[in-house]
Amino acid sequence: MAEPEHGWTDKQVEQVVGNLLRAGVMVAAAVVAVGGTLYLLGHGEEPAVHSVYNVPENPPGPVAIFTDALRGDGAGVIQLGLLLLIATPVARVVFSVFAFGVQRDYTYVGITLIVLAVLLYSLFFGHA
Repeated sequence: MAEPEHGWTDKQVEQVVGNLLRAGVMVAAAVVAVGGTLYLLGHGEEPAVHSVYNVPENPPGPVAIFTDALRGDGAGVIQLGLLLLIATPVARVVFSVFAFGVQRDYTYVGITLIVLAVLLYSLFFGHA
């Protein structure tokens, strides 16, 4: 493949995307591990109740999760780690839009923006 006149090569973009995904997963795993440790320190001696599922009717939104995590609540930190894990592929798509724009590949910018719109719609408005 020939070098593009403007911007990055495909190999450079692939390298950055790979590093972004790797870093996102590692950070999310570390945050979940810290949250799990905090949760066990606070609740590790409580007896396990297997007959009751503690699933809230309205799960907390991102603002509540950030607030709980900042308070040092173990469950909030775990949830923050899961939000980071979900945000990792979203960040990859956002970076791809930027990279295709730098490469002046506007067809792929348009396609990637459609993918981003579908992804964000499913995250915020999708129902199981």
